[in-house]
Amino acid sequence: MLNELVGKTVAVLGGSGFVGTVLANHLERSGAHTRILTRNREHARGVWSLPNTTTIELDVYSEAALTDALAGCYAAVNLVGILNERGDDGRGFARAHVELTKLLLAACVTAQVPRYLHMSALNAAVDAPSHYLQTKGHAEALVAAAPLQTTVLRPSILFGAGDGLFRRFAQLLRLLPCLPLAGAGFRLQPVFVGDIADLILQLLRQLLPAQHERLELGGPAVWTLRQIVDYTARHLGRRRAVIPVPAMLARIQAEVCEHLPGKPFSRDNWRSLQTDSIVTGENGFARVGIIPTPIEAVMPPLLRPREHYTALREKARR
Repeated sequence: MLNELVGKTVAVLGGSGFVGTVLANHLERSGAHTRILTRNREHARGVWSLPNTTTIELDVYSEAALTDALAGCYAAVNLVGILNERGDDGRGFARAHVELTKLLLAACVTAQVPRYLHMSALNAAVDAPSHYLQTKGHAEALVAAAPLQTTVLRPSILFGAGDGLFRRFAQLLRLLPCLPLAGAGFRLQPVFVGDIADLILQLLRQLLPAQHERLELGGPAVWTLRQIVDYTARHLGRRRAVIPVPAMLARIQAEVCEHLPGKPFSRDNWRSLQTDSIVTGENGFARVGIIPTPIEAVMPPLLRPREHYTALREKARR
């Protein structure tokens, strides 16, 4: 059974990020009222123009503040996630993924918010090889124990405009004459961010969801990291030698790179690459009839060289 979201209020934590901005636009079109809960309102500029979206600046680590912000909400969506932390002891990941989830779940119970959707990751488990995946696993355990109707989304790596996958490789390919690549054989099943937003809307429309459900989510094809880099280079028009880095050297590379501006690669990233990010059971998109979008349908125009747009503008002026 389905219900409409018109007039209902959905709170989104992490709504100023990559997934959150796309989701806010989808919620706007559905007729829902959206509350973006954020530590810094300036970070949510991308959704300021949406008439049914309110940005609330608060201390996200205050259960009382979260409870107040959730008053009257039909659902809460937790999109908070970090890929890197200061240092390498797991404390930064634990604070963002575990502590914040615990506070938000408690606030949902107090504010009587019946629905809770949680963004996790494929391979999240308390015994996973990386702090990132371990803390995501601990957060999932908290969600499963909550007295709410909950859905955990476990996608492979996401792609789309402004993503952290193709965008990062595109930057490196523009800068470097060759690309040393750790984890070149790592397999992933990239998921389009728009499909995630569509899925969340469909799940929110369900009147009678399962008490606790967990969906593994993958795109329509499995790629290696090397194939992603080669695809990016081809559509950028940049021929670059890609040099697979052996495991021992990759660990050294990670230790060096985590001290560079923007932390392009870290020891914890390297540990996450030890387990392929692919769906092993049923793809959760089938749950609501969504056909996953392929990379080829989205990325080519986003990767097109700037010179191509310049040529088009010059042609238009003729």
